[in-house]
Amino acid sequence: MKTVSNLALTPDSPADDAQPQAAVLDTAGELLRALAAPVRIAIVLQLREASRCVHELVDALEVPQPLVSQHLRILKAAGVVAGERAGREVRYSLVDHHLAEIVLAAVEHAGEITEASR
Repeated sequence: MKTVSNLALTPDSPADDAQPQAAVLDTAGELLRALAAPVRIAIVLQLREASRCVHELVDALEVPQPLVSQHLRILKAAGVVAGERAGREVRYSLVDHHLAEIVLAAVEHAGEITEASR
C-alpha cells in the first residue's frame, strides 16, 4: 500500500512516475482540509469577486457573525486568506487566486454530479 512517506521522490524514480515529496503532499492535504467546509467554500467564492469585511460576508452568506469569524480564522491560519485593517474593519482577501479556481472546479463538479443524479 502506498503511503505519503513512500510517495516521496527518490533519485532513481523515473521522471514521468515522479510524485511530489511528502512535505508537498502534507501541505496540499492541510490546504484541502481548510477548504473542506461549505461555509469556507462560500467565503472563498465571495472573496474571489472582491475583498470583504466580516459583516459583508455575514450578509452575503446569511450566517451568524461568530461562525463567519471562526471560519475566517481557519482560512487565515491555513494561508488561504489575509486580513488588512481598514479603520475599524478588517478586509479579507484571498492570498492566491489559484485556490479560488480549485474551489470553483469542485463546486462545478459537484453541480454536474447533482444534475446527473436527477
